[in-house]
Amino acid sequence: MLERQSLNTLRAAALRRISHAMPVTLIALVAMTALIAGHRVPAAEVQRIVVDLVSACAAFGVAYTLLSASLVGRFLARPRAAPVAFPPVTLMKPLHGDEWRLVEHLASFLEQDYPGPIQYVFGVQDAEDPALHAIAELRARYPSADIATVVDARLYGPNRKISNLVNMLEQARHDLLCFADSDVRVGRDYLRIVVGTLQLPGVGLVTSAYRGVSAPGFWPRASAASTNYGFFPGVVIGLATGLARPCFGQTIAIDRATLNRIGGLGHYVHHLAEDHAIGEAVRATGALVAIPPLLVDHACVEASSRIYFRHESRWSRTIRAADPLGHLGAALMHPLPFALLAVLASSGNEHAWLLTGAALLARWMLKWRVDRVFGQPFSDWACLPLYDLMQFLIYVASFGLSDVVWRGRRFRVDPGGRLTPRLDE
Repeated sequence: MLERQSLNTLRAAALRRISHAMPVTLIALVAMTALIAGHRVPAAEVQRIVVDLVSACAAFGVAYTLLSASLVGRFLARPRAAPVAFPPVTLMKPLHGDEWRLVEHLASFLEQDYPGPIQYVFGVQDAEDPALHAIAELRARYPSADIATVVDARLYGPNRKISNLVNMLEQARHDLLCFADSDVRVGRDYLRIVVGTLQLPGVGLVTSAYRGVSAPGFWPRASAASTNYGFFPGVVIGLATGLARPCFGQTIAIDRATLNRIGGLGHYVHHLAEDHAIGEAVRATGALVAIPPLLVDHACVEASSRIYFRHESRWSRTIRAADPLGHLGAALMHPLPFALLAVLASSGNEHAWLLTGAALLARWMLKWRVDRVFGQPFSDWACLPLYDLMQFLIYVASFGLSDVVWRGRRFRVDPGGRLTPRLDE
């Protein structure tokens, strides 16, 4: 046991060094570019500097990828907290439109193995919303379920999801609240695990990591790959090093007293990353934000390249607003693009090609490990390099973005992550 703890400590220390070194390397790259721009430097020297820097980024990325591959299995292997009681829960689902497999996703919450009372509150903002048909189907399928439907168009800020939840909260009868997105599917033990974790000493909020489940098509698969082989390993690394402070909006469980203590839901209607802001507010009270050994399914349904790039750009911009330094360090997740840049900058240097091969193998190793943890086949592996290159372009572009498009509307995002509608729209 002591040897295992020592190994884990060494791994965490190594990860911290890599995570801290990556932003320094990138800052050095920017500073060197500025220095070169202001002085006459021989072309050969410029080439050498660029090759060295992008190669260093790629090497750090390979190390990060291999370490994350070795750690992903630990996430679900952690012990689960069993509830000491089964208090009544109000489960709230804000809805918008007829989404892919909507009834199936909603039904997973109505089939919970939970002995306590559960109230279901579904909310839409338009009386003609197609999601109402899904609610009617659920009522027919589960006639004994305690279901309330809220149709309320009131808006309190640009974040329509939070406005929807504010309206729905008026119908919530119980003090233990669980918010879950409409595109999320959970296992039958979801509430048991979440409630048990929330009952641990000092815990004020429980959130859940998630995996991407793709609808048919190339673009949904690309989106799921970003979630499964980029986001999820990042969560594992962040938790292993203690560097990350995540809170994921896919599902959040919190009691009413804590929610009131942080200002209520209405306090977050102007935030792009309202989940991150809520998590930080809970931590500011001295309570913990817990992430149990649980994965929920998140539907990836981007039907076209335009929808894919808009969604991924908004997601990347959200992370940048919530954690600027962490977003800079996320370059670690892109070893292959940096290795290919080294190949281009070095005119095909042998060492750069070897680094590219190492990056490819590391990414495939990570995919294989994640697929095993998720219990899914090792498929679509040949497309992973293409997915990685697309994600790198989105990552680079996020540093120049100040606007996001959300449900057809354009917003400006300030450095604190607050949304302002574009007046010229």
